[in-house]
Amino acid sequence: VQLQASGGGLVQAGGSLRLSCAASGRTVSSSVMGWFRQAPGKEREFVGAIRPSGGTTYTDSVKGRFTISRDNAENTVYLQMNSLKPEDTAVYYCAAGNGRLIMSTMNRAGAYDDWGQGTLVTVSS
Repeated sequence: VQLQASGGGLVQAGGSLRLSCAASGRTVSSSVMGWFRQAPGKEREFVGAIRPSGGTTYTDSVKGRFTISRDNAENTVYLQMNSLKPEDTAVYYCAAGNGRLIMSTMNRAGAYDDWGQGTLVTVSS
């Protein structure tokens, strides 16, 4: 299984970026696909996830600004990030977990089996 995250970069506050997570060896539509981030000196934190049903869940700090979507034909998951803030600066990781993960476990890094390499997002003020 390989998860290839891309799309990170430098953006000004208020700007937008779209991250991609292309999967091989695993079907994204059958998995819970999560996004996590880790800022310098901080622990990895949950950003959001998309379930096989297409339903999504987000951490409070990104609700209304970030959107997770999926392209089944491309076997790729996206994280659209709008109204970016300096505090969104982090390395962003995509992860794949069992499609039957329950909601209460989706925010736990340990619930995911496979991880991408991370892509750096830097938001300048």
